[in-house]
Amino acid sequence: MFKRFNLPNDILSPVSPYCHAVQAGDFLFVTGQLAQDPGTGKIVLGSIEEQTHRVMKNLQMVLDHAGSGFDRVTMARIFLTDIRDIETVNEIYASYFKPDELPGRTTIGVTGLAGMGDIEIDLIAYCGS
Repeated sequence: MFKRFNLPNDILSPVSPYCHAVQAGDFLFVTGQLAQDPGTGKIVLGSIEEQTHRVMKNLQMVLDHAGSGFDRVTMARIFLTDIRDIETVNEIYASYFKPDELPGRTTIGVTGLAGMGDIEIDLIAYCGS
């Protein structure tokens, strides 16, 4: 199966040419989400706590729309503009998963992100049976 997913009604309208997720076979590849307000489309430039929660909620919306969930995530990549935020991000990120269902993960320090946000996370989820 090969299928592209975009949230309806301009929710999280893409800021570049991409779709929110692509299912290829048994895997769902979720495009990196920023702290984008789903209603206005603007990046929330608040604290790292606010941005991280917004990113995780955006990821949840995409996963739900594609018929998946955090319990199916196999891999995550986190991009941070300030690697010193890692402890705060870890605490919030982990709260969206059951302790025994954490996916593999890579965390990368970057010099900048689209929309001048401080965090972006992309995911790979398993869709097989």
